[in-house]
Amino acid sequence: MDEEFLPWTEKYRPHSLTQVIGQDETINSLKAFVKARNMPNMLFAGPPGIGKTTATLALAHDLYGKHLDGNVLELNASDERGIDVVRGKIKDFARSVSMGGEVPFKLIFLDEADALTPDAQNALRRTMEVYSSITRFILSCNYSSKIIEPVQSRCAVFRFLPLTDPQVHKMLRHIAEKEGLTVEEKAEHAIAYISEGDMRRAINCLQGAAIHSNKITEELVYKISSQARPKEIREMVECAYKGNFLESRKMLLDLSTKYGLAGSDIILQIYREVSNMEMPERKKVELVDKIGEYDFRLVEGANERIQIEALLAQIMMSGMEK
Repeated sequence: MDEEFLPWTEKYRPHSLTQVIGQDETINSLKAFVKARNMPNMLFAGPPGIGKTTATLALAHDLYGKHLDGNVLELNASDERGIDVVRGKIKDFARSVSMGGEVPFKLIFLDEADALTPDAQNALRRTMEVYSSITRFILSCNYSSKIIEPVQSRCAVFRFLPLTDPQVHKMLRHIAEKEGLTVEEKAEHAIAYISEGDMRRAINCLQGAAIHSNKITEELVYKISSQARPKEIREMVECAYKGNFLESRKMLLDLSTKYGLAGSDIILQIYREVSNMEMPERKKVELVDKIGEYDFRLVEGANERIQIEALLAQIMMSGMEK
C-alpha cells in the first residue's frame, strides 16, 4: 500500500529495535539476542498499544533483514484461536526448512495469545517442545494469567509497561515534524492524557486531529477524541463534593451535549479526577468503591444518565459527611 494512505500507526512503526521508543530494559535484552543470533521463546505481556507487536516486528527485521519473508509467521490468535490452527498452520511452519540467512531458526509470532483456548495452548506447548531446535516462538498477550503455566514456563517473560508522557511527546513531535503539523504544548499534554500510555491511541488521536487542521490545539484534541478536559470533569466533581448537586448535574448535561461522551468514559474520567483530588484518604477510598459499583451497573446495561447522576449524588453525600 502507498505510504500516503497508510494509517500513521503503520507508517511510523519502527523497523529496527534502535528506533523503538520506551521499554528500555526489554529492548536492550532483545538487542543482545540479535547480536548473539540466538534467543529463547518469549512471552510479551502488557496492555494494548504499548509496543509488544512493534518490538517483535523490529526484532524480526534486525534478525532476518532481507530474508524476513519465509522465516517469520505472524498470526492473531483472536482470529484463529482453536486447536486446528496449532495443529495446522503453526505446526507446518514450525517443521519447515529455514529460508536462508545467518539465523538458524524461524520465528512464529502469535499475537493476542491469551485468546487461545486451553486445548490449543496445550497443543502449542508440545509444538514448542518438539521443534525447539529450528523454531522460536514469541507470544504476546494482555493478560499473562490466561496463558497456561506449562507454556509460560517454556518462555522468557517480558512485562511491557504503559509509556510515559515524555515518551509519547517524543513520538508526537517526530510525526508532527514529518507531517508538517504545528502541535501546541497543551495539545501534546491532552493527547498524552487521553492515551494513558497507549502509543497507538496517541498516534490515532493525532491523525484524527490532523484531518481537521494542520494546527493541533487542545480544544480540537478533546473534541475529536470525545473526551472532556480534565479541568471540566474536576469542576463537576468538586461542585458535587461541596454540596451543589444541581449545578454539578447541569455541568454533566453540558459535558454530554458538548462532547457526546459515553457514560463509561465519564465514569473513567471521574475516577481519574477523584484519585487526584485533595480529600481525606477514607473518603477517597469510599468514592473509588462507589465509582466501581456504578461502572459495573453501566456494564450491566443500566441507564447511563440516571447512574451518573446517582454517582454525583453519592459524591455530594460523601462531601457532606463529617
